[in-house]
Amino acid sequence: MALTHVAAGASGQLLPVTPMLGVAMAVLLIAAVVVAGRGMLGHGHAVLRAGVRAVVQLAAVSLVITFVVHSLWWTLVFVLLMFTVAVRTAGRRMTDDPGWSWAWAAAPIGVGVLPVLTLLLASRLLPWQGLSIVPVAGILIGGALSATSLAGRRALDELTQRHGEVEAALALGLEERDARLEICRTAAATSLVPALDQTRTVGLVTLPGAFVGMLLGGSSPVAAGAVQLFVLVALLAVEAVAIVVVLELVGRGLVRRPARGPGRAPVRRTPTRWSLLRRPVQ
Repeated sequence: MALTHVAAGASGQLLPVTPMLGVAMAVLLIAAVVVAGRGMLGHGHAVLRAGVRAVVQLAAVSLVITFVVHSLWWTLVFVLLMFTVAVRTAGRRMTDDPGWSWAWAAAPIGVGVLPVLTLLLASRLLPWQGLSIVPVAGILIGGALSATSLAGRRALDELTQRHGEVEAALALGLEERDARLEICRTAAATSLVPALDQTRTVGLVTLPGAFVGMLLGGSSPVAAGAVQLFVLVALLAVEAVAIVVVLELVGRGLVRRPARGPGRAPVRRTPTRWSLLRRPVQ
């Protein structure tokens, strides 16, 4: 009932766009910077940069998107731009390799998002209109980005911390891919937990953006709920596929972290137990 009152009283807006809204956002951003910076988190500057970037980017997108959505070709270009930025962001979150290892992030994001978008467009469930394609593509790409970056970081962190166990698995005769996956699979799989929690608690704890947006736009609660349910299920599929692909990339050593320390020799494969048995006793 409160949501209906807001929609009726604010002319379809969840929050009135007034100077007071800007003041409130500035206060909240300052509070976040202070807490993240002085609260032993060490992310004060990162929070400030993220907030300022969000303001600039949303202002630019608000101006550009009104033009983009009226042209299908420009819509596709804009979706490609979103995909490119997501790949760059997820790749850099996964690894600080100075080479092009981060570019492999295109695989999990693309493999997760492309089939879902293709299915929606081919079945006409998603109209061939920029106003429909851009938000849906943004939601799916954003979910794949989060799953890719989380899974990659957790997998690589686990391999770094448990490097001795990887070597032990190699010594027992496991292939390098299998040894890596045996160690990092469980940690990377936890990257799906946020999507699972969001799906489990929808309607009870949170009212996601698609649901609220459709309600404020005048849609019936049933229609809004159906769309939001589809979005949540699609996100589960997209993120699960992305995590599996990330694990494969990490297992094969395509996504990696650079060796630490100057002049460090490349890591060589640990001998198997059979080669150890054949080694002469000294």
